Amino acid sequence: MLSRLLTISRRLLPFGRLLPSSCVLCGQTDSDALCQSCRTRYFSIRPRRCVQCAIPIPTTAREIRCGDCLRHKPAFDATVVAGDYAAPADQLVLALKFGATLPLAPLLADMLREALGHHAERGLPLPTLMAAVPLGPARLQERGFNQSLEIARPLARALEIRLEPRLLVRLRDTQAQATLPNDERKRNMRRAFVVPTSAMNHVRGAHIGVVDDVITTGETLNEIAETLKRFGARRVTNIVFARTVAK
Repeated sequence: MLSRLLTISRRLLPFGRLLPSSCVLCGQTDSDALCQSCRTRYFSIRPRRCVQCAIPIPTTAREIRCGDCLRHKPAFDATVVAGDYAAPADQLVLALKFGATLPLAPLLADMLREALGHHAERGLPLPTLMAAVPLGPARLQERGFNQSLEIARPLARALEIRLEPRLLVRLRDTQAQATLPNDERKRNMRRAFVVPTSAMNHVRGAHIGVVDDVITTGETLNEIAETLKRFGARRVTNIVFARTVAK
């Protein structure tokens, strides 16, 4: 019932808008989940970022990619983020992911929509197809929802980009990346994803946007991009709400 009510409310209310309550960050009464003051204060600054992994880079840098991406080119072609994974943005992610505050998903999606607008203004192409990072069966059963898919649904609707929820399948439950040292994260994600037979025709030649909540080292998204390109994807753009400040 709760899921059905949330779905109906998203259809009826403007994008990112909730029933009149209070701002999730400052607590002041507002008709939006995030008041305009907090949105401007915490999410209006847009540092220059590496076009490929979205790590902040100096404004004076001559290259559009960071040193790591130049030395070890990722499989994905670009990354778009709404902000850094630091206070208070991290509280929005944690409330959605671990607090099951599902009405926050359209808010995060709306901020990603704005970020993609800036991305397009720089002459970078938008995806033609959208997917979300899938959870493994055990994690999905434990949580009851996939936070990345919850963000992807309203985002795809707003951008009028087709969303394919089953474009990717996670073959096995992997250890949480955050619990592993950096040198073990790549091994943890190796061959963890596959494109099912029913989705192969959608992948071939497509520019796919992969939605997630947080990017840290990028190993999960890199493995996904490698998988998609192995099945014929032309280009892969990560669309992620928050980026950790250091890889």
